[in-house]
Amino acid sequence: MFEVKIILGENSYPLKISSKIVSDAQDYFNKLDADMNKGWKMSKSWVDNPNQVQRCQIVADRLFTSVHLGKKETAILMAAYILNQMPDVKTIDIDTTGNMEDTIFLKE
Repeated sequence: MFEVKIILGENSYPLKISSKIVSDAQDYFNKLDADMNKGWKMSKSWVDNPNQVQRCQIVADRLFTSVHLGKKETAILMAAYILNQMPDVKTIDIDTTGNMEDTIFLKE
């Protein structure tokens, strides 16, 4: 079981994600990676080949949208992707001002 804290501005949300989801969703994660392999607009700039941190920032932006829209299953999948890429992350501090490059991942 993974436990991660999601910070959205002044709000904080604990999220528990089973290890099974992180391992079983690999096909979905591959699809996300395939989409990002084509390049991605990160805030105002285009990134041809996002690196691992940038990919997690992109997915964290989708996580923010999922939480905002109340789509818990999608939020869990987005967090699971991040944990699959960065298993030591304990806190995801998502930028809510529209600059996804300012999203940070903390290991404590």
